[in-house]
Amino acid sequence: MKLPGHPLDAAGLDEEAARSEVYGLLALLYYAPPAIEWLARLRIAETPPEAGGAQLQEPWRGVVALARELSNAAIAAEYDALFGGIGKPEVYLYGSHFLSGFLNEKPLARLRADLVGIGVQRATSMSETEDHFAYLCEVMRHLIAESAHRGDTLRLQEGFFSTHIQPWARSMCEAIERHPTAVFYAAVARFTRAFLDVEAQGFDLLQ
Repeated sequence: MKLPGHPLDAAGLDEEAARSEVYGLLALLYYAPPAIEWLARLRIAETPPEAGGAQLQEPWRGVVALARELSNAAIAAEYDALFGGIGKPEVYLYGSHFLSGFLNEKPLARLRADLVGIGVQRATSMSETEDHFAYLCEVMRHLIAESAHRGDTLRLQEGFFSTHIQPWARSMCEAIERHPTAVFYAAVARFTRAFLDVEAQGFDLLQ
């Protein structure tokens, strides 16, 4: 599956490894305030000049630029202000909220059934429900990795993506981008939205 204009292309990754890297990075950024070592890696990431048809390079440069501009403490505080705290967060990161308006509803039950079907179990250390965006990114990363062991899983990836990510993740990104507190995470959301658009375009080619 072609991932045009991927910001990690310069690192010599093949297409599937590049997709896996992006899903892994998004999982880290959305699950908790990013660890200091990950922010350090982000600040020295390559930002290649934009080429024709490159859909991810401009939003990727925005993420890297703000990581370099803001302190670790400022980024952690922004995460907590947007997604943490006691009670209702400013922006939800759960599919059930966007799909049904409530947490722990039917979309989560369907997701759990589908996870059983593909042999994925929630780790006991995972503090969030399975419909958290970070968890879904980890599932996609797992499915991409599985292709090396059980053959092509693109159809399985497409089914999971179109059912459990595509219907709501863009709305999540737009909610983050609109929020007045979002600076670094507004850039992360723009990159996320661009990446998911590329994923959707690639899966459309399978039809």
